Amino acid sequence: MDSGLYAAYTALLSRTQALDTAANNLANLGTGGFRAEKGLFRGVLVDNLGGLEGDSQVGSSVNDFGVLGGNALDFSQGQLTETGNSLDLGLEGDGFFALQTPRGVLYTRDGSFSRSATGVLQDAEGEPVNDPLGQPIQIPTGTVAVSSNGTVSVTTPEGNTIVGQIGIFTFPDKKILKAEGTNRLKAPAGTVPVVGSATIRQGAVEGSNQNAIQGSMQLVLVQRQTEMMQRALSVFYTEFDKPAAEELGKV
Repeated sequence: MDSGLYAAYTALLSRTQALDTAANNLANLGTGGFRAEKGLFRGVLVDNLGGLEGDSQVGSSVNDFGVLGGNALDFSQGQLTETGNSLDLGLEGDGFFALQTPRGVLYTRDGSFSRSATGVLQDAEGEPVNDPLGQPIQIPTGTVAVSSNGTVSVTTPEGNTIVGQIGIFTFPDKKILKAEGTNRLKAPAGTVPVVGSATIRQGAVEGSNQNAIQGSMQLVLVQRQTEMMQRALSVFYTEFDKPAAEELGKV
């Protein structure tokens, strides 16, 4: 296989993968706390040269063309939208809420919370929100106030009472976090989070951090690049390699 065909193939592969990522980012514009993804590149034929597992047997003599080696989450701040709901909580800064789920503790920026029938603070899927010690938070009936550091107090006819604190967690290296669904993140087993520096804004929720205009432009751009690489691959096959192979057989 010649150099040009390698180049067209790897470019088409990377653009196809990038197209999936761009489409997913755009599809989740309305998902609360969604973290957009960006592509990471690596070499498809000479990956990890130097005797490491995954080395290509072809070697650098062919070409070190880049393809997407995966996606990295974008942890930039999303826009906060006021809702007026006292249990809607938006994060400003570095941090995540922790949810106790059947799949273990998951982390999210989506603060669309409510009070369960038993008084537990829960997310939209009915899973408890953890306090700093990893325990659920019980909220009695009454007027709820949440401070910027997550302290929850409830005003009842008997007076004002502090009932708990919402945990805010982060990780020194957030690259270890993997997407779990649309707006949840999972840390590797055994990883211990640290206290996050984010502040809480009561009565607001954070939306996706994907910009609608930028995401639309990126999708169109990647679509055009994919089409170009498809044509390039076809040209190398139909106009170069296939005629060459047919003619060589006659020599």
